[in-house]
Amino acid sequence: MRNDIDPILLEVLKSGFDTIADEMALILMRTAHSPIVRDSMDFSTAICDEAGQTLAQGVTTPMHLGSFYDAMRFLIERYQGDVQPGDVFVGNDPYAAAGQHLPDIYIVKPIFHDARIVGWATTVAHHADVGGIVPGSNALGAVEIYQEGIRLPFLKLVEAGRDVKALWELIALNVRVPDMVTGDLRAQIAACVAGERGYADLFRRHGPAVMLRYIDELHDYAERLARAEIGEIPDGEYRFTDHIDGLGEDPEPVIFQVCVTVAGDTIVADWAGSSPQVKGGINTPLPFTKAGVYTALRSVMASDVPNCHGFTRPITVRAPAGTVVNSVHPAPTGARGITGYRVIDCMFGALAQAVPDRVAADGSGGSTLPSFGGYQDGKPFVFCETVMGTWGGTASHDGPDGVPHMGANQSNVPIEMIEANYPLRIRRYGLVQDSGGPGKHRGGLALARDYELLADDGYFGLRSDKRAFPPHGLAGGQDGQPCDSRLETAAGTRALPVLVTEAITLKKGDIFRHLMSSGGGYGDPLERNPALVLRDVVEEKLSIAAALRDYGVVVDPAGPTVDEAATTDARAARR
Repeated sequence: MRNDIDPILLEVLKSGFDTIADEMALILMRTAHSPIVRDSMDFSTAICDEAGQTLAQGVTTPMHLGSFYDAMRFLIERYQGDVQPGDVFVGNDPYAAAGQHLPDIYIVKPIFHDARIVGWATTVAHHADVGGIVPGSNALGAVEIYQEGIRLPFLKLVEAGRDVKALWELIALNVRVPDMVTGDLRAQIAACVAGERGYADLFRRHGPAVMLRYIDELHDYAERLARAEIGEIPDGEYRFTDHIDGLGEDPEPVIFQVCVTVAGDTIVADWAGSSPQVKGGINTPLPFTKAGVYTALRSVMASDVPNCHGFTRPITVRAPAGTVVNSVHPAPTGARGITGYRVIDCMFGALAQAVPDRVAADGSGGSTLPSFGGYQDGKPFVFCETVMGTWGGTASHDGPDGVPHMGANQSNVPIEMIEANYPLRIRRYGLVQDSGGPGKHRGGLALARDYELLADDGYFGLRSDKRAFPPHGLAGGQDGQPCDSRLETAAGTRALPVLVTEAITLKKGDIFRHLMSSGGGYGDPLERNPALVLRDVVEEKLSIAAALRDYGVVVDPAGPTVDEAATTDARAARR
């Protein structure tokens, strides 16, 4: 640390930046119009310095972390010398704004002090619809980005405090639910205004010379901590291969290959060998892959490393252009979230070889994203949500149930909110007995959620995963349960592919039944404490039959109690 830096003031300013980013997140959540933003919390907020480097990110979606800097480089280079107080920028294009997919729209506001740009208040939110060939704009069947919706390079949505009405009208005309989309854009602007106010106040209180010096030091401090953490990982090359099941009725597995090279205090994540980009909406541009790598590495760091750009400096991400993890124009990216989750899962598979006590067994693979659209009383409706599931077991505890993936601190939309605002009824919602991957520490249970359409007709789309390649266990733990999706209609029940590429038309009373995959187990199931097995039986997470089948534990239903002698014999026979 430099001699002119007061460590107490550095910590105060770091906490100040974090507080500003969190306040932005709260304002955006409380003023948003759509359930995907307001209830699922599929958005992120961040404060960036004058160069566009992230200083702090709100506690929402970690997978957005690595993308802010790349997006800001696009904006700053495009508008060099053409930024003034009161401007607000909008952009979403993966190839002309370093976006991630078209539903993720950036709203960015410059922050000035004494007529100089000193920072940026930034938000990115997943919008309910941005047009394209399917409601919700998550078209897995799209073969090029032109089919996915309205594309926006960074443009001025507000100029010098005045709305650019033509652009507002253009956006509203190209989306199915304009009130919801423009309402969420206004919520993003409100969050940016709050971020501008808080950040500018720090400059007024401490002065630009102090602030700029401490901002530089915060990046350097984060870099030092990250290098120290990386230095504790054994040097070597750690390789792992993971998969997405594939698109449509005849899926071909999409391959993810990573080689994580640790050398001293640096890490390289190289994705050579991953599948070429596909004609389907699961491709991801490089900034999103970088965000997944950063998220995985940040999660295995024990110390409180600031979530700023500095901690990414020792990390290099390489991915061949034209692959599913570094797509190039005109590859579609509408459902690229599943790829980001798999990037993190693949990183964990590699890191488990180096630091197994810091990594969980494989989980549900991210969110399931069902999309419903149609018309009710002559007005269009679009409903989509990110249904979160469960984690795998770890070296120290069972996988938690009903939690979001590491990459996205998001939430399932409450049943009451769905049924009050959309022509949908939730027929089932809960955890599934006997589904967690067996292990010394059990994987989390699978989650079931069923939707019934109440409108006369509608459209349905689905993004899910982990059926052909269920969540893997670690250290002798067994795999989790694969996912399953079925559509129940008057004509019968049909199994759905994990990634639906066709346009599925629903009729009133049709039911979509979904079972998410569960978490993998960690460690030998025969080493699980019988008392924990009994607790699972009492809590109805595990049946008596599964206790014997998976763990060799004999439970007497009269108590229920563990028959210790019979358990010893059963486990000895299995060993």
